[in-house]
Amino acid sequence: MTYAENVRLAIQSIKSNRLRTLLTALIIAIGLSALVGILTTLDAVKNSMTEAFSSMGANSFTIRNRGTGIRIGGGGQRPKPFRSIKYEDATSFKERLNAPAAVAISVFASWGATAKYGAEKTNPNINIQGIDENGLNSQGLDLALGRNFSLNESLSGNNICIIGSEIKDKLFKNQDPLDKVINVGNSRLKVVGVLVSKGQSMGFSGDRSVYVPLLKAKLINSNSNPSYTITVIVPNADQMDNAIGESTAEFRNIRKVKISEPNNFEITKSDAMAQTLFEQLNYIVIGGIAIGAITLIGASIGLMNIMLVSVTERTREIGIRKAIGANPSVIRKQFLIEAVMICLMGGAFGIFLGIAIGNLVSFSMGGKFLIPWEWIMGGFTLCVLVGIVSGYYPAKKASKLDPVEALRYE
Repeated sequence: MTYAENVRLAIQSIKSNRLRTLLTALIIAIGLSALVGILTTLDAVKNSMTEAFSSMGANSFTIRNRGTGIRIGGGGQRPKPFRSIKYEDATSFKERLNAPAAVAISVFASWGATAKYGAEKTNPNINIQGIDENGLNSQGLDLALGRNFSLNESLSGNNICIIGSEIKDKLFKNQDPLDKVINVGNSRLKVVGVLVSKGQSMGFSGDRSVYVPLLKAKLINSNSNPSYTITVIVPNADQMDNAIGESTAEFRNIRKVKISEPNNFEITKSDAMAQTLFEQLNYIVIGGIAIGAITLIGASIGLMNIMLVSVTERTREIGIRKAIGANPSVIRKQFLIEAVMICLMGGAFGIFLGIAIGNLVSFSMGGKFLIPWEWIMGGFTLCVLVGIVSGYYPAKKASKLDPVEALRYE
């Protein structure tokens, strides 16, 4: 008997037991959708993080008053922050650093402001960030309209701003926003630039941000003790270690750290931070695989039970087929193919559902549509293996039935 004939018989058997087949396929689908969904989501997270960190450039590092705070699967304790990096500390470092590098200083002044122009206003989800003349470059931001801040403007606290594309679209529709005065929080600011849309990375959207000169941010900051972030951009990777060494020594002097004392600030490379995040995400990968494996084990047990019931119900059919010449190998192949087809039906739906869930997360993070081909191929391979493992014992039992006894079965 050909494989095509076995497939046809398997389809007939599946149609005659639709409810049991559907329930078993659904269990398999849930297991694979959990596995593929989690792994697709992780791919989306990795892509978002890669874009976020690559936009800052691989040849940069940041100086903060605390670590990143990224701890997945660890002891659950957040890193203890050091005292805040003050405005005077940051500007002094920028003036004194004697290295071939560009220094950018930034600080968040507000996380939930509202921007208004005329009768139009935004939701209260606008971030106000203070930057200097190097701030846009350090964050990988480009201007679509207007100009950047000058050095004098960043240090004099002028009432000017650069806005994200989403704010421009909301407040100005088809108008030219340049040189218009908008209200942001309690400040009146003249728009001198509009940023190119960057979408959302790691939950932060530059399109909903207002950038003001550094000193202006200091004057309007809603935090009584803000900590400034210093980003140092070196021309090439070969100079990175020297720049970090000089920056560490200079900032220790500024912070008046004694020789015997450790640093009271954190220096982190942008690419090293991304690598740390990727390593920590492996815990979630293991968890996703464990969830999928446990569900698939349950599905395989259910599938084996259905196949055993099917063998019992079709005992007379097996006896007739053996009586007209079917050998044990043909019977065994028929039941194995049937088990594999049930798994593939559930697997196809589960993989589709998992990709849909993963891409919903990707879109919510401003990412692109992902098709994880390696997980798709792996999922279908897993379905075939589960079908073979679950169907082998029932198929073997069916192939060993005595044709005479089978024909007499009621």
